[in-house]
Amino acid sequence: MTDQERELLLILQEECAEVIQAVSKIFRFGIDTTWNGVSNRDHLEEELGDLKCMIDLTTDSRFDLCDHTKIIQAQAAKETKLETFSNLYKDTYVSLP
Repeated sequence: MTDQERELLLILQEECAEVIQAVSKIFRFGIDTTWNGVSNRDHLEEELGDLKCMIDLTTDSRFDLCDHTKIIQAQAAKETKLETFSNLYKDTYVSLP
C-alpha cells in the first residue's frame, strides 16, 4: 500500500465517523435543529458529500483500491436486502415498538 492509499483510507475512515456523529446529533436534537447557523440536515448533507468524495476516490485510477463495478453490485445487493428486511421500500411504514 502506498502512502497516498494509506492517507485515502485514513480520511475515508474519518469521514465515516463524521457521518455517524451527524446522524447521532439528528437523533438527539432533531433534523432541523440549528447550531451556529447550520441545521443538522445541512451538516449531514455536507458530511455525506465528503464521504461520497472519498468513496469515489477509492475507485479512481490513481489509487485503484476498489472496483467500481463491485461497489455497484454490492449496492444493488443491499437494496434487495432492504426491500426484504426493512420497511424502507414499503408503501406503509410499520413502527417498531
